[in-house]
Amino acid sequence: MKQGNEDITRKMQYILNMRPVLNKDALFSDGTRYYRNPTEPRSGEKVMISFRTQKNNVDAVYLISGEQRYKMKVYKTAKGFDYYGTKIMMPAEVFRYHFEIQYGWVTCYYTEQGVCSELQEWAQFEIYPDYHTPDWAKGAVMYQIFVDRFRNGDPSNDVESHEYTYIGEHSEKVTDWSKTPAVMGVREFYGGDLQGIIDKLDYFEELGVEVLYLNPIFVSPSNHKYDCQDYDYVDPHYGKIVEDCDGLLSPGDRDNTHAAKYIRRVTDKRNLEASNQLFAELVEELHKRGMKIILDGVFNHCGSFNKWMDRERIYEGQEGYAPGAYISADSPYRYFFDFHDQNRWPYNPSYDGWWTHDTLPKLNYEGSRELYDYVLRVAQKWVSAPYNVDGWRLDVAADLGHSNEFNHQFWKDFRKAVKEANPEALILAEHYGSPEGWLQGDEWDSVMNYDAFMEPVTWFLTGMEKHSDEYREDLYGNSEAFIGAMKTHMRSLHMSSLHTAMNELSNHDHSRFLTRTNRRVGRVSYAGAQAASENINTAIMREAIGIQMTWPGAPTLYYGDEAGVCGFTDPDNRRTYPWGNENMELLNFYKEMIAIHKKYKMLRNGSLKFLWNDYQGLCYARFSHTEQMIVILNNRDEGREVMLEVWQAGISRLEEAVFTRLIQSSQEGYTAHQKQVLSRAGALNLYLPPRSVTVLHHKDQM
Repeated sequence: MKQGNEDITRKMQYILNMRPVLNKDALFSDGTRYYRNPTEPRSGEKVMISFRTQKNNVDAVYLISGEQRYKMKVYKTAKGFDYYGTKIMMPAEVFRYHFEIQYGWVTCYYTEQGVCSELQEWAQFEIYPDYHTPDWAKGAVMYQIFVDRFRNGDPSNDVESHEYTYIGEHSEKVTDWSKTPAVMGVREFYGGDLQGIIDKLDYFEELGVEVLYLNPIFVSPSNHKYDCQDYDYVDPHYGKIVEDCDGLLSPGDRDNTHAAKYIRRVTDKRNLEASNQLFAELVEELHKRGMKIILDGVFNHCGSFNKWMDRERIYEGQEGYAPGAYISADSPYRYFFDFHDQNRWPYNPSYDGWWTHDTLPKLNYEGSRELYDYVLRVAQKWVSAPYNVDGWRLDVAADLGHSNEFNHQFWKDFRKAVKEANPEALILAEHYGSPEGWLQGDEWDSVMNYDAFMEPVTWFLTGMEKHSDEYREDLYGNSEAFIGAMKTHMRSLHMSSLHTAMNELSNHDHSRFLTRTNRRVGRVSYAGAQAASENINTAIMREAIGIQMTWPGAPTLYYGDEAGVCGFTDPDNRRTYPWGNENMELLNFYKEMIAIHKKYKMLRNGSLKFLWNDYQGLCYARFSHTEQMIVILNNRDEGREVMLEVWQAGISRLEEAVFTRLIQSSQEGYTAHQKQVLSRAGALNLYLPPRSVTVLHHKDQM
């Protein structure tokens, strides 16, 4: 009865006051520090949670968590907005909440999906106690390097043709740096190495890079090195070869026990230690420059060359190496792998391979606690002195182990081991699909952001799937699909993970984004390499860069994207960096956008709100209480006029506001010439050129 009386009272107040309708566009909250303080609370700590409404526009705001109702009070009024707040004590478990807004006889709710008339339980805000991700990684500009294709700094360590056999054919040394990778180019080597990276540290600084992410660098027979041969050492072909010999294979010889040169290079401890030392020097120099580095950890499987397996008999009889599990039933590594036939030794080929590939033996963690502990020590080793790496990127992380339960337990132990050695190390996983189960604060820090970045951006701007395997007209220019995908998938990342997520346009597993702008379905095997560069549109690429550098997360360049490298999915996406033949307009645009990203700290931790959208058009704001960045895209072939209600980002409607246009790119090129743009009554009227991205900035005068 009491609730009924309250409803009648609210209705009478609404009728008597004749107030304007509820302004739903003014309602806002999120998990940034402007609406949740602290953003990464510990259990038992008080958290201030805030909610924004239009000034004098609602009767009451409640924070609802389960059966608990917290009535919020106005603690600040500014620029036409009321800010409601309440403090809660952070429990030991996940704290889920939403907002209830009362206005006359109207009740609505606010969740991570925005305003809704009926509560969406699945979309509630969530706070995970004691969940901390490294501050240095939040919004950091990262740069991914496929080492063999970046730069050859030391020709003396190059893999030689006929040095060894891999998957039935001899290794091949490529002497033409500009050669397009072969379709089956896994055994082609261009000579890129750590010295090549060291030689270009000034380039990274000039570009604005803050973190290097290296594809695998440990000993391996392939150019991609996702088939590790020895987790304890950097491959001397990337590092230093101080002890060498003759001994290439003859043209018809496929027996790697005869590959004397290769065996000396990768098993001699003097080469291995010298390579590790060079890597330590690289890390030290990066740290001196204020930069970080993360390594690629492939712990689900190793390679058939691995010293624990030794399928190729590289280590058999070598001083200082125990027999591999393939060689002998008495090998100390026998239970590192799952052998199906227990009566095949010596030279037992019946082991379990990842996706049945015998070149990729699956590691059998459930069968060997020694393996389990060994890999945890490897994880600690590289984030500790003298290497002091700043984190791990984990390959196919959800595949590790033979059950979901085991997978989660391993990554819990992995996190404890890594954080014990280096509390501020980043743990970032490759994962497709929702990562929420691993992002509870006790396993991964974050992920490579496919679902909430690469895919939505690609579909919207190009209509292409990220491998260039499919074109969808229904998603091309579909801003509603873009917004829906972003809201849904960003929610599963949580705020701490979102701000450290690796936001890439391209990488070693997918086609180059610049190639996707030609909207051509294809792979190099049947379309040919030339097709990847035909009818590309750098203006669309610049639109994507505009999003990348203003979106929540860590913008990550794949080497050569900034220079205009094209390519279908792997191996075509692993072309060499075109030193001396860069697309300078694209490179300079990247420099400008990175500088904007780094200058305006609000782009690392500010709120996000969509302001306007239509077919091929999108506008969103990144903002704090005192500063706003407005990003507008027009992906059409023709220009047009638009009106944008920027007041939703916190601009007063009672006075004019002066925005500065920081940069604008269009089909004709780009300009970083700053220009003032005036908003009146909280609205902007703009002309958007064809294929354009425009970035505007406003900050309150103190």
